[in-house]
Amino acid sequence: MADVVRTQAEPREGALVRLRSFFVGVKAEMDKVTWPDFPQIRQATIAIIVFVLVLGLLITLLDAVLNGLLVRLIPSLFAGR
Repeated sequence: MADVVRTQAEPREGALVRLRSFFVGVKAEMDKVTWPDFPQIRQATIAIIVFVLVLGLLITLLDAVLNGLLVRLIPSLFAGR
């Protein structure tokens, strides 16, 4: 069985020091972000609106077709009883 080598644990930092370190890291990462400009935002918004409208239309059509089929089909299933 192999011996486990343990290193002495570093002393725990205070909560405020860890919190400050966290926010410094967050700021460093946020500085790396490339934010979209207005034309990119407008283009993405238009694409999302078109996608939602097309999806809504497809769901509406599917609902109408299934509703029509089921309204005709269900009474015929129970007509013989």
